[in-house]
Amino acid sequence: MDKLEKSGLPEDDLTLTPPSENESLEKSGKKKKKSAGRYAAEFFIKIGVTALIIWALCSFVIGIYIVHGNSGYPMLKDGDLCIIYRWGELHTGDEVAYLQDGEIRFGRIVALPGNVVDLSEESLTVNGYGVFEDAVYPTTGEGALIGFPYEVPKDSYFILNDYRPDVKDSRSYGAISKESIKGKVVFIMRRRGI
Repeated sequence: MDKLEKSGLPEDDLTLTPPSENESLEKSGKKKKKSAGRYAAEFFIKIGVTALIIWALCSFVIGIYIVHGNSGYPMLKDGDLCIIYRWGELHTGDEVAYLQDGEIRFGRIVALPGNVVDLSEESLTVNGYGVFEDAVYPTTGEGALIGFPYEVPKDSYFILNDYRPDVKDSRSYGAISKESIKGKVVFIMRRRGI
C-alpha cells in the first residue's frame, strides 16, 4: 500500500485484468496466419488485375506486330517485332502500320489529307514542292495503278513503302484511310540478322 500511495494513483485504477488474446497478439507483433486458400485467392486476383491492365494497354494504347515481307526495308526487316503507338498524331515521315487487304503492312507517310501528290519518272512532289527523302530506293510512278496528280482525300494519308520497287502502297490502293492506320512505329526489335 505504501507504494500505491506514493505513486499517487487510486487503488481502483490499479486493478489488473489479463489482456485479451487479440491485444496480446498486437503487442507481440504477431499476426494471425493466412490460410493457403487466402494466399491462392490473393495470387489469382493479382494475376487477373495484371492481365486486365496488359490487355487494356495492348488494345487501346499500343500494338505489337511482326513484319512480314520487305516493304519497310531497310528500316524494317522481315521478322522484326514492332511496337506501335495508337494515339500519336500523324505527320509526314512517320513510319506506320496499316491494314490493307486483310494484312498488316508498314509504310511511310509522304502526304497528309488535302495534299496533292505528283509522281513522275524520277521525282515525287507534294503541293508542287519536291520532297527530300532519306530513301535508299528512288521513287517512281512505274507500276502505279492510280493517276497523278492525286489529291489525298479528307481523313486519309498517302503512304509509300520504304522499299520503293514494291508498289503495293498508295500507288496501288490510293490514300489509306485514318481508320485503317493502326498507329506509328515507336520501337523496333530485330529478331533476325542481329
